[in-house]
Amino acid sequence: MPIPESQLETWSRQGSVAQSSSTYATIKNSLEAFGNPYPSQSFEVFLQGSYGNDTNIYGDSDVDLIIRFDAIYYYDITLLAPEEGQAFRATHPAAIYIYKDFKDSVYTVLKSSFGNEVNPGKKAFKVEQNGNRRKADVLVATQYRRYRKFSYSSELFDLGICFINDVGELVANYPKQHNLNCTAKHQGTAEWYKPTVRVLKNLRNKLVENRSISKDTAPSYFLEGLLYNVPKEKFGKSYRDTLDGCINWISEADRNKLVCANEQYYLLGNSLATWPVSNFELFLAELKKFLVSS
Repeated sequence: MPIPESQLETWSRQGSVAQSSSTYATIKNSLEAFGNPYPSQSFEVFLQGSYGNDTNIYGDSDVDLIIRFDAIYYYDITLLAPEEGQAFRATHPAAIYIYKDFKDSVYTVLKSSFGNEVNPGKKAFKVEQNGNRRKADVLVATQYRRYRKFSYSSELFDLGICFINDVGELVANYPKQHNLNCTAKHQGTAEWYKPTVRVLKNLRNKLVENRSISKDTAPSYFLEGLLYNVPKEKFGKSYRDTLDGCINWISEADRNKLVCANEQYYLLGNSLATWPVSNFELFLAELKKFLVSS
């Protein structure tokens, strides 16, 4: 029996935001407090993830924050012409204050505020739940600049973030572009995009419950990116029509042309910022089987 439209409509609803907003404010205030031991006050704290993009569902617990240090940055100059790259290197000496120093300072601040509830993770610091405060991940990052043009008088670059994970790999991403593009997609689909993402996330959770996939097979970030590629005319009428239209389009699309919602990377691939093809194929296959049997 097909999943009733009423169930899909329930799955489309946004989860609670009050506790998440309070958690974000509490941790943000701690990170921004006067007198913190940062070498510069040039930084910004902001949300990323489901709560930041309004795609959270019931059962989502973690609040994802970024603290981006702007006094230093990492960069990619592979798109520059040789003479532009030479000019860039001549005017950009190595930074004295490095990422690890800032990350250590943030850890000190979090420990002073939340004590033993703070623990290092593979990517971010984990702040455990306490009372009404939800669990939170605090990602320490710097600016990441992908240069498109450079001269001694002007420059053009895409501004993102980067961090170094627990095995020393530099990971770059573009959360603000992701957020802005998802919001534009939502508006361009008469506000069907984000509710459809929430439906897809609930379906993903069902597949995890059924042990058809693991919890790491289809992260929310990639589901948002997947639906971002679907043409706006596939959204609307009903959630079942929208779901069927999106899945049919995805099944027939050129997978090599699918992009992340930030439009800085292709969606599928083997880099740290892309969705492994095998995970994508498993998720799509199991999703189809579940919808046929439901």
